[in-house]
Amino acid sequence: MNSEVIFAETVKRLRAARHLAIFTGAGISAQSGISTFRDPSTGLWARYDPKKLATPAAFAKDPALVWAWYSWRRTLVNEAQPNDAHLAVARLAQCLPHVTVITQNVDDLLERAGSKEVIHLHGDLASARCFQCNRPYLGALPVDVRADCDSLEPPRCQHCDGQIRPNVVWFGEGMPEQELDQAFSAARDCDVMLSIGTSGNVYPAARIPTLATEHGAWMVHINIEPMGTASDKTLVGDATHWLPRLVDALG
Repeated sequence: MNSEVIFAETVKRLRAARHLAIFTGAGISAQSGISTFRDPSTGLWARYDPKKLATPAAFAKDPALVWAWYSWRRTLVNEAQPNDAHLAVARLAQCLPHVTVITQNVDDLLERAGSKEVIHLHGDLASARCFQCNRPYLGALPVDVRADCDSLEPPRCQHCDGQIRPNVVWFGEGMPEQELDQAFSAARDCDVMLSIGTSGNVYPAARIPTLATEHGAWMVHINIEPMGTASDKTLVGDATHWLPRLVDALG
């Protein structure tokens, strides 16, 4: 099926939907200027491999470097604005009786656009926790770190004096069990799922669209290129084009 045929059928399915699940990846935030994790950095940070910074071992070795990098990324997110796709996700929740929003992103653009109770599978840059005792950090986090800062001492835990780390899932760490269980449950229960701007390469999160399909949901990818096999349904193009169109079609 071509995109317009898929679009028309998706509108029909959404009008009858009991439960819509929306699963988002880095692509939904690209139009807000948030680069994907795999995109090359610029300036100072181009010298570093993100995969070598995003590990517990890297933080243990040089916490000031890792904290500076994540603080710079937090600054970029803080300066970005929700785009039309983020806004459309929030509007879908107003149009339909039951919507679950799941994201692999660590930004808060969905929430800032108006979405409630977003399930974050990879954590959230807007929060932090102790590297030692794992308790949440309640202090203020830096949001004005420039790209030329490669050393910033993390704050200390108010409970054990351990160093504070970003509340994100690093390589070698498992996704939060509660959030993953909630996402899997929504995938099994929904009758329509929109998978938006995700590569489908990161497991176990990549299992979510498959679960929805296995349990009979109308599963549609929204991506700049076709996803999966020829039988997979993809609205090819940017989410800022397709999602507002879906909302407008629902009236």
